[in-house]
Amino acid sequence: MASEQKNVGILAMEIYFPPTCVQQEAMEAHDGVSKGKYTIGLGQDCMAFCTEVEDVISMSLTAVSSLLEKYGIDPKEIGRLEVGSETVIDKSKSIKTFLMQIFEECGNTDIEGVDSTNACYGGTAALFNCVNWVESSSWDGRYGLVVCTDSAVYADGPARPTGGAAAIAMLIGPDAPIAFESKFRGSHMSHAYDFYKPNLASEYPVVDGKLSQTCYLMALDSCYKRYCNKYEKFEGKQFSLVDADYFVFHSPYNKLVQKSFARMLFSDFSRNVSSVDEATKEKLRPFSTLTVDESYQSRDLEKATQQLAKPLYDAKVQPATLIPKQVGNMYTASLYAAFVSLIHNKHSTLAGQRVVMFSYGSGLTATMFSFRLCEGKHPFSLKNIATVMNVGEKLKSRHEFPPEKFVETMKLMEHRYGAKDFVTSKDRSLLSPGTYYLTEVDSKYRRFYGKKAGDNTTSTTCENGNGSQNNGH
Repeated sequence: MASEQKNVGILAMEIYFPPTCVQQEAMEAHDGVSKGKYTIGLGQDCMAFCTEVEDVISMSLTAVSSLLEKYGIDPKEIGRLEVGSETVIDKSKSIKTFLMQIFEECGNTDIEGVDSTNACYGGTAALFNCVNWVESSSWDGRYGLVVCTDSAVYADGPARPTGGAAAIAMLIGPDAPIAFESKFRGSHMSHAYDFYKPNLASEYPVVDGKLSQTCYLMALDSCYKRYCNKYEKFEGKQFSLVDADYFVFHSPYNKLVQKSFARMLFSDFSRNVSSVDEATKEKLRPFSTLTVDESYQSRDLEKATQQLAKPLYDAKVQPATLIPKQVGNMYTASLYAAFVSLIHNKHSTLAGQRVVMFSYGSGLTATMFSFRLCEGKHPFSLKNIATVMNVGEKLKSRHEFPPEKFVETMKLMEHRYGAKDFVTSKDRSLLSPGTYYLTEVDSKYRRFYGKKAGDNTTSTTCENGNGSQNNGH
């Protein structure tokens, strides 16, 4: 069966992020920092965050149930469910087990997979696991399902504006409109203390910001080089920035995405690829004598490459930056939220295009891989995927909190982290119908969830093999 599977990849997607957010410009004023520090310096516009009624489990439940309902997928047709997250709710019990509630109702407990954890890379590991399963002799003909979910929060200070929260669900199978180019993949794995969470009593990470940026760029260089080598081996020609239509990056903050794409232009120059024009070579030649370590620290190189790369960045990267700039760093969901942005902005012209993805997780793990896109057949068409996700409306219908209310919420969440025996607010007015929410954590730390009523989405039935159809219109 394995050899028969062609174009394995992502058939369908759904994204959920909290309806509560704070404007970065307002945070600048509240924090007393210079105007533009977060909006220009980090490149961020807005930041989503969970209130006491939402967490990574509720967001995942919402994303999964919504995907099944809107694409008409029978829960019995899911054979593997993988979750990527670094937001630890329990040191033993996986987030995947909470999601099984959706499938148990339909009598489907025969679902493989658990959680993958390593900073922001867990979602990519989960995705690879599902794809490998569909391509393997173990595949039983059912769909795989991947969930990337995180709530990124930081202690009060310079890192706090780089938070965010979201969950993304992806349906995996053959004949996908978003198909893996499995031959082209380059990874880099090594040991670093750039970002980690050693204190199990706190949700906040320990961050070495400067080291983290250097690790990210170093991993990018390594992955890009290996990706290019694989391409050259199989295609018999050089790969450069002109050989992909779009580039999508894990986005801790947008400024790093800008630096990263510019770094790839410098890599093309260093490899002397034919697509780099003479004018660019002339401007980059003074930097050719830098050592690799010096090149990571050179502000002049950074500035020059960003200026030179800007036209290409605007065409090949900017369409994938909408949600990361509006929602913030979503850890495992960040890369795929950027890809969702690309589908939202360009779905009508993506057929036949190659999209290169760069996934990074501190500690550190990184992979560069690529998709080949085709229009696909309804309901798994790029147009319908964009329609179902309805990104524009989701962003527009959010509720902006003043910074004071955001800080107050962070204090409550900090107090509640790891706590037991509490009931959450009964006010769920900001949540859309069909959204799951946390109701209580009992004296034994058991978590309970509800689903907001009034959802006008056609429910998926367990009896009908095809489920019920809802195109998201």
